[in-house]
Amino acid sequence: MVSVRKSHQMSKTSFEQWLSSLELSEAKHQALESLWSQVAQYFDAQEECYSKSLEMVEILSALNLDKDSLCAAFLCPLFEYNCITLEFIEENFNKQIYSLCNGVNQMEAIKALQQSQSNQVSAGQVDNIRRMLLAMVDDVRAVVIKLAERLCHLRIVKNSDEETRVLAAKETANIYAPLANRLGIGQLKWELEDLAFRYLHPDVYKKIAKLLDEKRLDRERYMADFVGNLTGQLKELNITGEVYGRPKHIFSIWKKMQQKSLDFEQLFDVRAVRIVVEKLQDCYGALGIVHTSWKHLANEFDDYVATPKPNGYQSIHTVVLGPEGKSVEVQIRTQQMHDDAELGVAAHWRYKEGTASGKSKGFDEKVSWLRKILQWQEDVTESGELIDELRSQVFEDRIYVFTPSGDVIDLPINSTPLDFAYYIHSNVGHCCIGAKVFGRIVPFTYRLKTGDQVEILRSKSPNPSRDWLNPSLNYIHTPRARAKVQHYFKLQDRDKHIITGKDLLDTELAKLKLSHVDLMMTSKRFNIKSIDDLYAAIGSGNARLNQIVNFLHHQDEKSKPVEELDPSSVIKQPSQTQKTAIDSNGITVSGVGNLLTHMAKCCHAVPGDPITGFITQGRGISVHRDDCEQLANALKLQPEREVEVQWGKQDNKSYQASVKIIGSDRQGLFRDVSTIIANERVSIIGIESHTDTHKQTMSMLLKLELANNEVLMRLLTKLLQLDDIVEAKRL
Repeated sequence: MVSVRKSHQMSKTSFEQWLSSLELSEAKHQALESLWSQVAQYFDAQEECYSKSLEMVEILSALNLDKDSLCAAFLCPLFEYNCITLEFIEENFNKQIYSLCNGVNQMEAIKALQQSQSNQVSAGQVDNIRRMLLAMVDDVRAVVIKLAERLCHLRIVKNSDEETRVLAAKETANIYAPLANRLGIGQLKWELEDLAFRYLHPDVYKKIAKLLDEKRLDRERYMADFVGNLTGQLKELNITGEVYGRPKHIFSIWKKMQQKSLDFEQLFDVRAVRIVVEKLQDCYGALGIVHTSWKHLANEFDDYVATPKPNGYQSIHTVVLGPEGKSVEVQIRTQQMHDDAELGVAAHWRYKEGTASGKSKGFDEKVSWLRKILQWQEDVTESGELIDELRSQVFEDRIYVFTPSGDVIDLPINSTPLDFAYYIHSNVGHCCIGAKVFGRIVPFTYRLKTGDQVEILRSKSPNPSRDWLNPSLNYIHTPRARAKVQHYFKLQDRDKHIITGKDLLDTELAKLKLSHVDLMMTSKRFNIKSIDDLYAAIGSGNARLNQIVNFLHHQDEKSKPVEELDPSSVIKQPSQTQKTAIDSNGITVSGVGNLLTHMAKCCHAVPGDPITGFITQGRGISVHRDDCEQLANALKLQPEREVEVQWGKQDNKSYQASVKIIGSDRQGLFRDVSTIIANERVSIIGIESHTDTHKQTMSMLLKLELANNEVLMRLLTKLLQLDDIVEAKRL
């Protein structure tokens, strides 16, 4: 069920009352009080932002996070709503708070994981995800703050339109709830799942909630008797513990109904209790009491104390037939197990401060998992599958298999023995010639299942097969294993690729009669370390031969001495009847007749601009705007080449101009810009755009086709009148 917190009813005037109600330690209380005095003014007219800050702090205080985390959580909504900047946080607060806020901001990259299953990943996406991983590994508290922020966001969109609610719910169900589960933070996982389920399946959610409510009184009366009986039996055996009814999570009820094809009345955990004891041995003492007092269902017993789940979860689960033959689920755990189950990594945040050495194992395991992902990134980035690998490691169903020595290996579902081998080590995978499951030889296409004990048969030397890379043969499932095999063959084929690449390049250079070329400079230009690497890249197809040859040809042309050309050679002989002529570009040159002219691409002059001509070598007169920097530089060196030109009569001719637009990033901005451009009857012939997620800004570079300077000035004026446009200028 969804929690209701004190912050939901708070107003700005009651901050002190709210803060006191949290019953925080003196240090946390003072830190938040001091923070409020510094930033209270920035919440003006931002009631939603204020409520979100309060709720995030309340969520994290229940998880026992430290004062820096609570302060960072309070500041994050202010940054999100553009009330303050990261620079402001860096200048006014300590390094820890700034680092946490920056880490939460970098985790926005996790949204890229919602993209399609395509392996085409841009360099920008890879870089963003790498920063996100670094933030997660550097301080896992940033992850917990982000999860709390998403929980608040789900509440905020409650009254939004259906599309907004569904998008937020899908993001939570696909990304954040599984991440909370992977890090063992059950307290957030359940609430994230219930809220997402409420938006995605509102009718089913209401139906289950109604069924729970209808049976509530009978169930409460039944459970009170059951809890009282059990508590009395524990006291008789001197077992210190607390027995209480367990909260009902609607999503888990629905999920169990779907998985087991059960009706609501057939569910075991609608009636559920939890026993929390002091010592480990008391768990089994309490279990003995439960099984002695009531008949248990053998198929519904799980001992996660003896065999913990991979995310560290420990508890004993059993289902018994209580009074009146009604099923009751019983969970038994120690207080430490309970804290780990509800808080996950949040229970061990003190590990970074060295004050919880006895409790750092769970934290260490989870951070180790994050570091493992980070180590794999270089392998999978090469094959363009970083996002798929991260998605499979965090957000897909997992299987857990054993090595012959009993170590548990965590793999994506549908993994094969080869995936297992490459998980152990690259050389184990390269030398793999077979596999055994429970001592029985299985094919490479065998799909491993949870509980399998896998042994890899190895040869003395590496000998992977190219068939392993064929997706239709199903030898390999994980992107990591596939990347390792690809890397192996890439290294094996290097010598052959070098020979092939050198032959291809020499052939092309011979055609162009280029003999003296600097291949080392060329390698650096294409971010390649050595000449051999350049040949290998050409031979393997990782570098385009045409691009390299064109670059070398251009460098050769630049190195040739410039031939002097008589400026008069570019002037055509004027006709007997006309001293001043108009060329095809609509340009007239005073008193010298018809000339070869072209519009300079450095400044894109359009009719109405003041212009000047410059006599080039072999290409006639280039026409520049008077304020063109390249023209100014050329005239400093050769002032004698300047020639006076004017605009002639325009016969509906169009010209090109480039415009740069900078503004705040918002939905629909490009639509508004393109509408204004269309209304002015201007054509867009090219566009480049870039969004800065940190600064929440966007920039567009538009290449336009228009009639004259007057149209361009009118267009720029109208663009500047748009909301959120900061700058619109001609380049």
